[in-house]
Amino acid sequence: MRVFFIGFGQAGGKLVDMFLAQDKKTGANSFRGIIINTARTDLMGVKNIPMEDRLLIGQTKVKGHGVGTDNVTGAKVAADEIDTIINAIDRRGTHDIDAFVVCAGLGGGTGSGGAPVLCRHLKRIYREPVYALGVIPAPEEGRLYSLNAARSLSTLVNEADNVIVFDNSAWKNDGESVKSAYERLNEEIVRRFGVLFRAGEVTKYGVGEMVVDSSEIINTLRGGGISSVGYAISEAIPKGKSAAKSGGGLFGGLRKKEKAEPHVDITGDDKSAKIIGLVRRAMLGRLTLPCDYSTAERALVLVAGPPAELDRKGVEKSKSWVEENIAGVEVRGGDYPVDSGYVAAVVLLASIGNAPRIRELMELAKEAKEEVAKSRERAAAVSMFEDSEVDPLFE
Repeated sequence: MRVFFIGFGQAGGKLVDMFLAQDKKTGANSFRGIIINTARTDLMGVKNIPMEDRLLIGQTKVKGHGVGTDNVTGAKVAADEIDTIINAIDRRGTHDIDAFVVCAGLGGGTGSGGAPVLCRHLKRIYREPVYALGVIPAPEEGRLYSLNAARSLSTLVNEADNVIVFDNSAWKNDGESVKSAYERLNEEIVRRFGVLFRAGEVTKYGVGEMVVDSSEIINTLRGGGISSVGYAISEAIPKGKSAAKSGGGLFGGLRKKEKAEPHVDITGDDKSAKIIGLVRRAMLGRLTLPCDYSTAERALVLVAGPPAELDRKGVEKSKSWVEENIAGVEVRGGDYPVDSGYVAAVVLLASIGNAPRIRELMELAKEAKEEVAKSRERAAAVSMFEDSEVDPLFE
């Protein structure tokens, strides 16, 4: 799948930078992208994006210093300079892409406000689907960040063809500050979505026996709403051989505290059972957005790894198991042969109906809206009192 990434704001820019770094490392040449920001210093903090693909907007309003956490100003700046943004996208080239993915942290100002505006205009101008990859803040990042995320998300779901969410609070380790965890969390995002979005591309092994091409992903996400992704990884090499030497490649290898199932022969040479177990672990484990997976309307199962470890029957049985456990009946799937010492399973759960963190954010937005309405009523009452010629106490 050929993806045009657009990073809006600091968090979105760093994500796109990492996606392009991964693409360069694997030599796939499937991704391209630009980044957009209102803060000049944030544009300087990336490594893999040429200067001509870094766009500074809002200079007349904020002088290159950013909008802070004011996502209303972020939205206005994006709307005012949408022609400049579209021109930058066209200049980079869109003729051969399969989809746009707008990446943004939804708790700040620039990405939170600008991403929905950009999605709306991309859908108006281009025929390709427009997806948002939104990162929602953990509660401890502050009420303002959560409120910004609630406002942005409620708009984004109406503007993008689908919003795939990553919840920081579900991935932060105990005792770890979110700020110190940002790089690790970004790696988690890029690892999962890098596998998913690259599915169907030709590798040195050719294509998979059951190809998951761009149309499979697009059809899975076509229903709109909010989606989540599960992921699990297993060693694909015999014990005693270094996984690092065999190449983590697309999956990025493992860190010290990360666990992967060791390579074992299940009932002799039962690759099918191993794949089914891996897919189950991906769906029942930690999702990018914790949710009730049984409320998903559609799903996609992707198993990636060395050809010798892939098995058609295992993928088919995994699809059947996922179909039995979600609300909808549309489950697509396939395999993706890659040069790696690991086998990875990715499960995309599309258009989910129940996610506690999303419900919490929407309740917060509702409360904030009611507080604003009451504040305006009080202000109006005070104004009437001050404008009255007769003291109402003596009427």
